[in-house]
Formats: sequence, structure tokens, C-alpha cells
Amino acid sequence: MSVLLETNLPIQLLQRGKVRDVYDLGDKLLIVSTDRISAFDFILPCGIPDKGKVLNQLSAFWFKETAHIAPNHLIKLIDSPDSLQDYYSGELPDSIIARSMLVAKADRIPVECVVRGYLAGSAWVEYKNAGTVSNIRLSAKMKESQILPQAMFTPTTKSETEHDRPLTNQDIKNIEEIFAAKLKRNNLNLMKELEEKSLLIYHHAQDYAKSKGIIIADTKFEFGFINGELALIDELLTPDSSRFWDASRYKIGCSQTSFDKQPVRDWLLASGWNKEPPTPTLPPEVIKATTQRYNKIYQLVAGKHI
Repeated sequence: MSVLLETNLPIQLLQRGKVRDVYDLGDKLLIVSTDRISAFDFILPCGIPDKGKVLNQLSAFWFKETAHIAPNHLIKLIDSPDSLQDYYSGELPDSIIARSMLVAKADRIPVECVVRGYLAGSAWVEYKNAGTVSNIRLSAKMKESQILPQAMFTPTTKSETEHDRPLTNQDIKNIEEIFAAKLKRNNLNLMKELEEKSLLIYHHAQDYAKSKGIIIADTKFEFGFINGELALIDELLTPDSSRFWDASRYKIGCSQTSFDKQPVRDWLLASGWNKEPPTPTLPPEVIKATTQRYNKIYQLVAGKHI
């Protein structure tokens, strides 16, 4: 299996993230999902075979599955060397095929729209310490991985320069004022719109996933405006943005088996690495186990192999 860590296309590179490379095509973007993997805010020197394909094609699946709830930026998947002939005269390298998509440009809203359906991860840590999730008090004596009384919308900042943190009332006011001015809408209630759309998408995806034997414990969405209309952007319901659990092995009161990069985190924690450069290279068995998890969630959700 091939591994794509770097993309070097003769197109203007707009942004290189931890996993995705974004190229500028005028009024559209080419988003390439590489096989890079990050953990504890570091990009590891080795990739995970097929990871980029899973992220790209799983996002595309969910964009189509939720299009009746919210429009999105997907125009088409890049599935052949000449898929960009209207924007790029050359042929695309094989490594880009199936790992990339053509999308509409959007005015991105700097908010991580986090939805939590179960008490896990950082929410469980906060609850143990303070009895709250995103500063919202929950009933006493809840257990790890327990389903919440109702799904919670817990938005955070989305910044390139600082760690994400819960939105403050001032953050919300500033964001709404900026977009009200851009859209020339005096009655814009942006956070309410984001909450409503996020919860609708989560519940729809959760119902679908349960029919496939999967629990979506939590996830995060990103939105932007395309031609003045609120739309989903970036990735959607992938193992990098969501916590997928095996419903057949679900048990309240402990952490769950997840279809994500948990083998990577576990190995790094056990390795004695001090979370400082240089980052260690994963052993072959951890890379293989992680590839299998990513491929498995795609197979379960989409009903086919990568």
C-alpha cells in the first residue's frame, strides 16, 4: 500500500495542515487528504496507509448523506488523472486520486461545532473534576461513556495560533457581528443556526450509524458561508473528527474500543516519549493496526472497501 505524506502539485498551495493540503483554484479549492497522522499536536514521521483515502471518501459519503439537512462545499471527488482538466492542464499523480476533492470556496466561521452524545474524552475529564461539561452542570453519579440525557452542543474556538477553548459570550457576539456585517443581515442569529444544524446532522448520522452497529459518541463540524448560504465544510464524520464506538462491545463505566488512531496514542504513551521533538517512528504492527481501524469504519459506514 502506498503512503502519501507530501503533495507537491504545480498549483498554488494555500494551506498545509496536519493532515490536509489545500490548493487554490480561483473560486474553488482542491483539498488533498494525505496519509499523515498527528498525535498530541505533533505530526509523526511515518504515515498510515489508506488513511487519506478513508478521510476523503468518508467525508464525501457523509456530505451526500446529510445534504438534505445542510448544503456543503463538495463539488466532486477526484477519481481520475484528468478530473481537474478545467482548472489544471496537466495530469494529476496517482497518489492524489481518491484522496482529494474539489470544493467551493467558503467564508469559514471560526468555530468548532462540537456535539457530544456520550460522556467521553475531555468531557469525562471535566465531569469528574467539576460535575460539568462545557460548564453545564450534569446530574450526579454519571459514569464514563454513559449516554447524555440529550446531545449537547459545546462549541469552541477555531484558531491557528492557540488551542481551542470554549466560546465565551464575547466570542459569540464578535463572530455574529462580523458575519452580520459581511452578509448585511441585521437579524443574524448565527450560533442558534449552528446549533440547530449541528444537532440535526448528528442525530441523523447517529441513527444511520446505529443501523451499522456503530455509536457516534461525539463529533465536530465546521461551517462557512457559500454565496451567503450556511454550508458544511472541511471534513465530516471521519475517525479524525469523531469518536466511533463498536456498539456490540459498548459498556458503561469504562473507555470504549474506538475506530480511530487510539493504537497510535497508546503506543506513544507507553513508549516513554516526552511529547517533545523529535517524534518517534511507529513500529509496523501499530501502523498496520491503525490502518485496519480506519479501513474498518469506512467498510461499516459505506458498505464497501477502499
